[in-house]
Amino acid sequence: MIIRATVLDTPDDPFAGGVLRAEDDCGILVEQAGVIGERGPFASVRADHPEEEVVDLRDGVLLPGLVDTHVHFPQVRVIGGLGMPLLDWLDECALPEEVRLRDVDYAREVARDFMTGLVDAGTTTALVFGSHFAGAVDAMFEAADRWGLRITAGLVTSDRILPDPLLTTPERAYEETAGLAARWHGKGRLRYAVTPRFSLSASEGILEACAASLAALDGAWFTSHVNENLREIAEVGALFDGASYVDSYDRFGLLTVRSLLAHNVHPTDAELATLAARGSAVAHCPTSNAALGSGLFPLRRHVESGVHVALGSDVGAGTGFSMLKEGLQAYFLQRLLGEQGMPLTSTHLLWLATGAGARALGLAEEIGDLSVGKQLDAVWVTPEAGDPLAVGLANARCAEDALSKVFALGTTSDVGGVWVGGEPITARGGPSRTGREPVGIRRS
Repeated sequence: MIIRATVLDTPDDPFAGGVLRAEDDCGILVEQAGVIGERGPFASVRADHPEEEVVDLRDGVLLPGLVDTHVHFPQVRVIGGLGMPLLDWLDECALPEEVRLRDVDYAREVARDFMTGLVDAGTTTALVFGSHFAGAVDAMFEAADRWGLRITAGLVTSDRILPDPLLTTPERAYEETAGLAARWHGKGRLRYAVTPRFSLSASEGILEACAASLAALDGAWFTSHVNENLREIAEVGALFDGASYVDSYDRFGLLTVRSLLAHNVHPTDAELATLAARGSAVAHCPTSNAALGSGLFPLRRHVESGVHVALGSDVGAGTGFSMLKEGLQAYFLQRLLGEQGMPLTSTHLLWLATGAGARALGLAEEIGDLSVGKQLDAVWVTPEAGDPLAVGLANARCAEDALSKVFALGTTSDVGGVWVGGEPITARGGPSRTGREPVGIRRS
């Protein structure tokens, strides 16, 4: 198969001098197992492979598959609970809904909604906060495997502060983690992530069990929350004898190059130095931070400290699955920080939503851009004629301006096609909410 399209991607980190790669009439040869075998001017690729089917996607732009590095599976049905800070929002919106997932049939319904939300938004890879219930995590992995998405996720563990149905013990957490990992870690495109909810709700016993699980699971990941809300930070310090939030994980050996912490809105310089030294990454969740009033993310301090940052939607405190919207909100928040902010271009936004996430999840050799040798994970953004985005793209001054319009105006309804490993995502999961097959594809 040869894909013919206008292609925009970021093979190199723009925070380190990388630039936008843009090709107007690009040909991408997709070989067996979804690997990109050749890329160049369409006429050249077509001449080299005259027998290949051509999929014509010139009505729009082709981007790498979007990567969400922090999203909550159980919270899809509570998106939009506005007007509360973090801990109040958890008590009133998130935690009551999460208790409902002890019913496995209900969890399967939520998993269907969750996967549909990811696909409709063009998200092909995600680091997912699972459920506190092993049966619900099974349901989520089943749905992810059926759709064919790249999902890293695990059982969420806590033993204090939360409602009783969400609590566990270190022994049970270890045993259920082992069982889930045995069923799902390394199956297809799935991986396991050891996931204490946050050290506020995880005692030393739970964190020790997390460390034991990581030691037992080759290639597993670690994820949790950090430094999201000032009240939360103060309470963590009280629980851990004055230790910083980052140190509450680091003292158990949980921070490595396979660790990714969400938020980090209020880090100290010492915490940033620890994260950089461990090679751990941070998921910046712009719409969630704004909706909960958590604060303005210090992107410049992270970049200058050498801490890798990617984007997360943080559904359901975040306001939707679209990584385009998260990119735009990240741009807004950095503007509001003035001289303390990091000036962002659309190239930075695409990197944060694709290549940065692939790097943070250890997948940069496989995905993140549309280079030869990588898997074809891609999203086709193709607005209907007359839509603001269609008008904007038709009048863009240059490739970077066109990309700016994608982030400023693009919505989930503009996603006309999604591929993972060279496969149309609808092949496994069924039609997305948009009903587009993808619409408008011309084949020859």
